[in-house]
Amino acid sequence: MKKIIRYYLLFSPLILFLTNCSKKEVNEYYARPDDLEPPIYQQLESRGNFQNLTTLIEIAGYKDILGKAGYWTMMAPNDAAFENYFQEQGISDVSSIDSLTASKIVKYALIYNAFRSERLSDYQSNVGWEEDLAFRRRTAYYDGFQEKTVNGSTMVVVGSNRNNAEGGDSYIPGDNNNKYISYFTEEYMSAATLGSYDYNFFFPNSTYTGFNVLSSEVVQADIVAENGIIHEVSKVSLPPLNIDQQLEANPNYSLFRSILEENLVNYVFDQEATTTYQNYTRKSDQVYVKVYDAALSFSPNNENFLKATDNDGQSDAYTLIVPENSVLQTFVDEVLLKNYESLDKLPKYVFEDFINAHMIQAAVWPSKKGGYSNALEEDIRIDMDTDVIEAKLLSNGFFYGTSRIQESNLFFSVYTSAYLDPDFTLATRLFNDGSGYREIASNIYSNYTLFLPSDEILMNLGFDYDINRSEWVYVSPETGNEVRGSLARARIARVLYNGIVPTPNMELNDLSGSGIIRSGDFDLPGEYIKWESGQVFAAGNEVLGTKVNILGYEDQQNGRTYYIDNILEFSEEFQGVDLAALAAETDSQYAYFFEFLKSSGLYDSASGAIDGIELGTPYTFVIPSNTAIMQAVMDGVLPGDPLTGVPNFTPANDAIKEGITTFVKYHFLATKTASDDGLINGLTETLFKTELGEKTYVNIVSTPGDLSFVDAGNRVANYIPLESNHLADRTLIHLVDNYLLYTE
Repeated sequence: MKKIIRYYLLFSPLILFLTNCSKKEVNEYYARPDDLEPPIYQQLESRGNFQNLTTLIEIAGYKDILGKAGYWTMMAPNDAAFENYFQEQGISDVSSIDSLTASKIVKYALIYNAFRSERLSDYQSNVGWEEDLAFRRRTAYYDGFQEKTVNGSTMVVVGSNRNNAEGGDSYIPGDNNNKYISYFTEEYMSAATLGSYDYNFFFPNSTYTGFNVLSSEVVQADIVAENGIIHEVSKVSLPPLNIDQQLEANPNYSLFRSILEENLVNYVFDQEATTTYQNYTRKSDQVYVKVYDAALSFSPNNENFLKATDNDGQSDAYTLIVPENSVLQTFVDEVLLKNYESLDKLPKYVFEDFINAHMIQAAVWPSKKGGYSNALEEDIRIDMDTDVIEAKLLSNGFFYGTSRIQESNLFFSVYTSAYLDPDFTLATRLFNDGSGYREIASNIYSNYTLFLPSDEILMNLGFDYDINRSEWVYVSPETGNEVRGSLARARIARVLYNGIVPTPNMELNDLSGSGIIRSGDFDLPGEYIKWESGQVFAAGNEVLGTKVNILGYEDQQNGRTYYIDNILEFSEEFQGVDLAALAAETDSQYAYFFEFLKSSGLYDSASGAIDGIELGTPYTFVIPSNTAIMQAVMDGVLPGDPLTGVPNFTPANDAIKEGITTFVKYHFLATKTASDDGLINGLTETLFKTELGEKTYVNIVSTPGDLSFVDAGNRVANYIPLESNHLADRTLIHLVDNYLLYTE
């Protein structure tokens, strides 16, 4: 009852008004206000200089739409623009324009929603207006379903309206993939620090005015209509091609397109698209979506940009760099097919990487090229002024036809030697599986030497990859024991990482002498390897008595690849075994320290293990020479004859043994492997911890050709070069001329 009374009270004044009013008064009450501007069609018609446009609006069937309520922005070409268009097309007047062309001109001139000029530069983000970030708007025009000949068969095709790389559907029903129109306002260009150079790069025969729509000038802005805003422009614009269509239309890029089409495109049947098409056309054809490979940065036929938010296409677009046929053919012949018979023999990932090297998920403005990276996170390496032979501003992005390929790291680095050779697929698989090795070896701004074993070498040594189970396999040649999965992968990863060596000054181009060098990246150190008289070896090679011979080499932009007949093997014996071997040599200067190690109780003579020292962990052994040990005896630090320095390796009591243990542990540096190469400096933790469990430290001082260690009391122990840099498992063993002493 209350609701009825409430509604009655609400409507009763209106009922009384209508009851007491004449029909004339009612009409006047609801009449269109006299000061309201006419709709777009009538506004154009009344102005007198849009006769050609209004004719096309009628032909296109848009008179009713634009002649009543709505919300549009129209980039309206005037009659002078059409006169120029008629001359360009070789036609006499508007009567020669068919309905399809009329529809294209009208729909592409129409932007959804009404925007005055001051709002066109603002981006409608999901958090509200963002000023001066937009240079594009979605239009009413879209290509829709089209008949195409694919592999000799005619089919109905529709373009992707999402990027397959996003992991979702590449086609969303109901999204027509509308084309965008680009414009250039002073507000946007200034905010983006762009200017006439950027505009004229795409439109060299036009004048940049501060408000241009594609190649045309805005003659009069902000003509208000009942259903929107009109901006009068000086040229007729047909919908531009998208990137996919540009590749199809221009035979100068047919080789690039064929690489895409034959390897990274599928035509996928879509039931919803088929139903829509059949309902609309009353035809029975099935519809296929042209889908680009998910590994690509974007789909060249997607008009919607990223679609992370609904309108992100207002503020950005794609860029594709496309080398013309002759340049690309040279690259194919000299690089891609250096070790393959034909393109169809190449792995798919090569095509994905090559295309991604030329894709940028952003609008790359010519003057700001240095601020962008391609889909492989590499800088853009074409010169805009000398390498670009054609620049197109398309409906979904920028297109640069070039006389140069984008020289990706992957095709011009030491990594390339494995990547583009079918004899090295195991190494390539490991490099590419997220190990980070690819990124290291392919960095053309840092020099590396790569020691590369072939598939045959690796398989002969027990390494393989099980395709069916997607896992690494290792079978020990000595024992026949098999390990799989992460353990097998860790093993081959360590072996291959031993073969990636930073050589900023190409230090390993001459292997005729001898030396030591650290493998791996500067940020992620590997292990030390050595070379001598043309052979290389790691700690495991010394254990096995097998060195690595060079079979040949290839120079790349960032270094040299050596093809090798063996692997740089890591050691699997305890470091104490290596120290024992050094101590056992005739007149060994390691002997006294080793004897104290044994008497400390830290050493297991059966296995060679040292308590607290783990396999696979970096260490530096700082071993005082016999002379230094005798000085420690004379100084009362170690037991023995204080007059002669002759050591006593048998501790008389637990206190003396504890002192020996402290002394020994303080000479084992944990967590870092230091050599005389200047790579490791600073305080480094030792194996010794105080009674309270606090860590103790020794300072490493390393410069090229020199190495010393400083204890807490500033005692300095210098390495003895000819007796140092001995290899062990992730460890270097150095002989020094003084002992180190822990003090509080």
